[in-house]
Amino acid sequence: MYHLSIKHVYKKFKNEDVLEDVNLEFSGGHIYGITGKNGTGKSVLFKIICGFIRADAGEVVADGKVIGRDADFPESLGAIIEAPGFLPYQSGMKNLEYLAGIKKIATRDTIRETMKRVGLDPQSKKWTSRYSLGMKQRLAIAQAIMENPDLIILDEPMNGLDEEGTAEIRKLFLELKEKGKLIIVASHNREDISVLCDEVYEIKAKKVCGTSDRSGNSKQNADVQ
Repeated sequence: MYHLSIKHVYKKFKNEDVLEDVNLEFSGGHIYGITGKNGTGKSVLFKIICGFIRADAGEVVADGKVIGRDADFPESLGAIIEAPGFLPYQSGMKNLEYLAGIKKIATRDTIRETMKRVGLDPQSKKWTSRYSLGMKQRLAIAQAIMENPDLIILDEPMNGLDEEGTAEIRKLFLELKEKGKLIIVASHNREDISVLCDEVYEIKAKKVCGTSDRSGNSKQNADVQ
């Protein structure tokens, strides 16, 4: 089972502290929620987990490997962080084929099936520049999961989705959880967190100051492992 540990992570930009002594443990087969106001460090934490930026102190251990020492990025990672960017004058299928060519894990058939799973037509020639915000978000989700990753990091994954689309994507994430995937979600939508997450962590005053399980029961001292 995939396991992710965050141990005594600190991060500052110039003279501003963003994260202080963050300690978290995540395991596969669960969906975890990360909440907090804008600017509290949710996206920074996600980027540190993914290896996109380095912590000033502490370490991230993904499936037994220290990120930045044993591996540059977690193996078997899919992620949505910030607004998705695609080649504007290519179709969704062509975009995913291009991205899949980097690791050469996802086949064309896999990409087609993944697009269908998120509610997109793989045969459509429509340029992504003409996609609605919701369609771009669906494509970003397809990109995150098309290589069947064990670790899935999702920053506001329901952005731009209507009520029906949100329900469809929630169902997809719950199915992925049942297959043993480790999913970490940041969302301002309380319903997303309530429906999806087994445990919820809040970043407040630069630290993870507490957690609650799905029933709302508080778990104290989450930032001290």
